Amino acid sequence: MKSREDLKRLREEAKGLVSARGPEGMTKIIVGMGTCGIAAGAREVMAAILEELNKRNIQATVTQTGCIGMCEKEPLVDVQRPGEKRITYGKVKPSDVPRIITGHVLHGNIVEDLVVARFEEI
Repeated sequence: MKSREDLKRLREEAKGLVSARGPEGMTKIIVGMGTCGIAAGAREVMAAILEELNKRNIQATVTQTGCIGMCEKEPLVDVQRPGEKRITYGKVKPSDVPRIITGHVLHGNIVEDLVVARFEEI
């Protein structure tokens, strides 16, 4: 990078990469995929989430993250609908996924018995 124009070009390229991860205004779902999450069944939960979204033709941004320090609550799944608090669900089983997708993602009804944390935003 040798000029201000190079910096601007790099910035525009980075914006394109970030927007490719998922458009704003879309529900975000994040699955904890650290070794602790994987050992607890996060891969199966992630597969169940993707299958449920696909089956219901729901558009959402699904990503993964590493360990966030609540290993005893794994598998962890965060859901944030646009303009709402981020809800972290813990000890999620693949059989819980339809309730989360239908209840929270689709209708905004938080699945209270699985909630382990609430945050203002991601």
